[in-house]
Amino acid sequence: MFGLTPFDNRGFDVFDPFRGFDEEFHRGNFAPCRTDIKDEGDKYVMETELPGFDKSDIGIDISGDVLTISAKHEAKTEDKDEKGKYIRRERTFGSYKRSFDLTGVDAQKIDAEYLNGILTLTMPKKQPEAPTSRRLEIR
Repeated sequence: MFGLTPFDNRGFDVFDPFRGFDEEFHRGNFAPCRTDIKDEGDKYVMETELPGFDKSDIGIDISGDVLTISAKHEAKTEDKDEKGKYIRRERTFGSYKRSFDLTGVDAQKIDAEYLNGILTLTMPKKQPEAPTSRRLEIR
């Protein structure tokens, strides 16, 4: 029934300064990756929940004015009896990919930290360029 809803939350959102370009959830045993963005005056702070991932499972890529966060995790569990026959065998897989517009952010100064399942990106805002002035000589 939810697939028939005419309004999809995964596209362009005019009210979101970090417009989400795409959001892909390939679900294993993972909940959707939730992201909070705070405006702290001179910077934005983005917190993304990625529980169950190791730091090495997470990728942060910047291409032009687009920041993409991706994470992939795969786990296998096997229990065998003494003859090597499977009693139980389980596999879980989860991956996320989400992109954000970095217009207005100084992409060269973004800092990332991953602690207790929370990826925190500190993104300083671009400083407005001071207008330059000069005097023209008349020929």
